[in-house]
Amino acid sequence: MSAPETSRTAERVHEVLVVGSGFAGLDQLLALRRAGITDVVLLEKSDALGGTWRDNTYPGCACDIPSHMYSLSTVPNPDWSRSYSPQPEIREYLERVADAEDLRRHVRFGQEMTGATWDEQSRTWTVHTRGGRSWRARFLVHGVGALHLPKTPDLPGAGSFVGPSFHSARWDHDVDLRGKKVAVVGTGASAIQFVPQIAGVAAEVQLYQRTPAWVLPKNDKPLPEGRRRFFARHPRAHRAYRSVMYAALESRALGFTSNPAALRPVEWLATKNIERHIDDPELVAKLTPDYSIGCKRVLVSNDYYPTLNRPDVDVITAGVREVRASSIVDGDGAERDVDVIIYGTGFHVTDAFDSLEITGRGGRTLRDVWAREGMATHLGLTVTDFPNMFFLLGPNTGLGHNSVVFMIECQTRYVAQAIGTVHAMGMGGLDVRAEVQQRSNAAVQRRLATGIWTRGGCTSWYLDAAGVNRTIWPGFTVRYWWETRRFAPSDFELFGRAADAAAAPTPEEASTGRAETVPA
Repeated sequence: MSAPETSRTAERVHEVLVVGSGFAGLDQLLALRRAGITDVVLLEKSDALGGTWRDNTYPGCACDIPSHMYSLSTVPNPDWSRSYSPQPEIREYLERVADAEDLRRHVRFGQEMTGATWDEQSRTWTVHTRGGRSWRARFLVHGVGALHLPKTPDLPGAGSFVGPSFHSARWDHDVDLRGKKVAVVGTGASAIQFVPQIAGVAAEVQLYQRTPAWVLPKNDKPLPEGRRRFFARHPRAHRAYRSVMYAALESRALGFTSNPAALRPVEWLATKNIERHIDDPELVAKLTPDYSIGCKRVLVSNDYYPTLNRPDVDVITAGVREVRASSIVDGDGAERDVDVIIYGTGFHVTDAFDSLEITGRGGRTLRDVWAREGMATHLGLTVTDFPNMFFLLGPNTGLGHNSVVFMIECQTRYVAQAIGTVHAMGMGGLDVRAEVQQRSNAAVQRRLATGIWTRGGCTSWYLDAAGVNRTIWPGFTVRYWWETRRFAPSDFELFGRAADAAAAPTPEEASTGRAETVPA
């Protein structure tokens, strides 16, 4: 953990503040360093690195993208132990990157952002953190991702439950499930990983399913030691292997966007996967989705369906009518005794920034702007009237077919180029032009309109409250790479002189007669 700073250091105006220490935040530090930008502070709410791979420690937690695509291209890992890496190994990789690249000196732990305010006079952002500490910087980069705020349903009577209850992303390892009757609410990506781990430990698992998921077999196996040593000795071969894997994953975008019919064989395979493992025709019907594959996130598992075939696992599709002190009543009125409730209900995604008070030009708040206009951005990175602010894995940059680490690397490079351009031109900042943002967002929504996410017959967490997809990038990631490969100054209003901004006090400083020291 970094040493406490003096109050004088805390008053500095830094060049860049990065929020979050997962893949996005750490790679942003690397990209800024490569661009020669070193006055950077990373704010981390926890006391350790890792983002979602630090928070999610539930049994069976693992990646559902092949391991060799789930690492930074600039810091490759030839030594993954399995085809799909488990959570402890991914977190260890991120810790290793931070140590090997000397990134910890930029990190300030225990600094949870609660909001941020743009000051037009000094052209700086002030970031507010829980506990009252504030930080100032010319540029603000949000690297918090979409999977960090657990979403727990507001079930009637949930507060009256006397037993342990927790979300899978906040797994309570002190709760002993042996011999317990465990209710699992939700059947998404986390549940299909931890349910097989707790079945057989618990006396009974009640799985409350709202909508079934399409689940494909997972080609997960230990990676041979010889191959790992070969990749370590021959980095070019490892890069080539990653390129082949990237192309294979990228090809899946065809079915999601331009030709949904291409997914029919995949849907047939998923249907056969259910029938191969489930004996009971009634359970087969419960587990077979009524929407096209790809409309929701496609999951992968080898042990989920066999687990549901166990006599001590019950799949309940009537919903939850009420939670009582030691039981759950389903939608049909059947009451079942319960000792522990585990919520596998995902995260706040399209509303993840609603709890933050981010105020831009003219007193506009991000929450109000997005509530009124939807989560409109330029390339998922910038928002008009919020100058010098960037998002990593922002709206419409999530993926359903390839590794988001690729998207992160496109974005961090773009952000570093943008900041470097402001420096090179001697300007004070930049703000995306409204017409550019409108054109960029409209193009994304046009492509989404013809994709499987919109036409597949489902309602998913990809959609916001108005039913608009604000999560997925529609199509090939190579297109996103092309659109972000080079920062275009003409898309932005570049304003002010850097020297003037450095000399200008904030309104608080002007009223008190105190001006902060700003590094040259």
